[in-house]
Amino acid sequence: MKGHEKLTLLLCLIWTATILYGEMFSFYMPFLFSCSWPHLSSSSSSNPTMNGKGYAADYVKVAVIADPQIMDKTSLRLPSKSLALEFVQFYTDLFMRRAFFSSILPFKPEVILFLGDYFDGGPYLSDDEWQESLSRLKHMFGLNTEEIHSTVKVYHLPGNHDIGYATLQSHKPEVVRRYEKEFGSRNYRFMVGKVEFVAVDAQTVDANQEGSVASATWDFVSNVSSDRQLHPRVLLSHIPLYRRDWTDCGPHRGSPIINQVIVLSGHDHDQCTVIHESKGGPVTEYTLGTISWQQGNLYPSFMLLSARNSPLSNTSLPEEAVLTRLCFLPMQTHIYIWYIVLFVLTILSLLLWPTSGLSFCYHRFDDMVECVRKLINIYRDETKEKNEDENCEYEMIWGADGSMHLVKKVLTQPVTRTNDIGAVERGNAVMRATAKKSVNQLTEVCLSMETNADSEVDPKKLPPRASKSKAKVVIKRFVRTFRMLILIAAVNVPLYMMLLFKDWIDK
Repeated sequence: MKGHEKLTLLLCLIWTATILYGEMFSFYMPFLFSCSWPHLSSSSSSNPTMNGKGYAADYVKVAVIADPQIMDKTSLRLPSKSLALEFVQFYTDLFMRRAFFSSILPFKPEVILFLGDYFDGGPYLSDDEWQESLSRLKHMFGLNTEEIHSTVKVYHLPGNHDIGYATLQSHKPEVVRRYEKEFGSRNYRFMVGKVEFVAVDAQTVDANQEGSVASATWDFVSNVSSDRQLHPRVLLSHIPLYRRDWTDCGPHRGSPIINQVIVLSGHDHDQCTVIHESKGGPVTEYTLGTISWQQGNLYPSFMLLSARNSPLSNTSLPEEAVLTRLCFLPMQTHIYIWYIVLFVLTILSLLLWPTSGLSFCYHRFDDMVECVRKLINIYRDETKEKNEDENCEYEMIWGADGSMHLVKKVLTQPVTRTNDIGAVERGNAVMRATAKKSVNQLTEVCLSMETNADSEVDPKKLPPRASKSKAKVVIKRFVRTFRMLILIAAVNVPLYMMLLFKDWIDK
């Protein structure tokens, strides 16, 4: 197998692993590794009873979802039914459907709470457009499936993108009517285990103290407040309660420990944890981030909430009534960025990869080392020859004891030697035969290195260098790159499409 074929196989495997993780396995991570029901790991519980399913029977499992805000014609100012809008809607809806079926539903919640803003431009959609968006919402969260209807209780809370604020509600009452027809009352209360949840339409009272629309909500709040009972309560409000500017939201924007009474809210699309002071003591508010990756939050999230299913004993702590854990979904924006980076790296690798692979580089390096070694040897030979050809003469000197000594004397004029007849002279420069020999050796080494390098480029017989064209080489590289890309795409594009349709079709 040639070097570029091995590279193509490696890139194909990298793309396959990337697609499998980005389109499937990343959505299993919250369930498998990063998140769990808070009552399973809570050390504050006093030996809860465990049933055969592996979770504490003293708690009801509740999944909390905020701000799907599915995109429509009001989201990006794109024409309705345009290809660009359909493309964005598909990938946004697909992410939330995968998040629900692969990250949330495997936890097997018994209750699901939606904290509002199901639509993006809900009050401004016609009845047909609103019904179409509603069908997408039900498809995303499996609200049409028998599994949800038979095993899970679903509760809804209105958001400002669903019915607007009090002024809009008073001018367009039909918006409120179609919402209540589908999702039920906007102000209501319900029990989950031994914890009471109170849902309030906060849009009607946000900066509005008067009016018939606001009065209905205020009357509901007054009745709930005057009804004193022993059950702990959880307030559900789409719009967060008032907090001062620059209020610290906590290092992780979430905490598994809460007080007896808490507040759950959405609206901000970002996570925040705030402690409010009240007459009854501190109250913790958890603002959930959006579950959508298209609503300005790089870290979409949901919450797992455990509601006490048995009355609190005299020795139980108030914090044991409701336990929460914030769970983060895959960072879809980062996954798409990695797809782009990997595509660029793939193109560059296929274009710039040597024809014979990395072995060419290794042989080239070895040839260069061999050339340097021979050059060093040649230099040493030249130095030795220069020492032998040094201009000097020897004089015989007789010592006092009658012995003869040879004394070396350097001459100022060069001595003509018989072995220099073959030297080539040009002006005052003289090239001796030994120097010519050194030059020939150097040329032989360099040519040898070039010949070896060229032989590594292509084992086949190469045409003369003069006949080569840079344009042909470039065209050949592009053709090879295109062919390798086709092979990589032939494996991974069908895989990608299969994963898309697998997750989009009804389960």
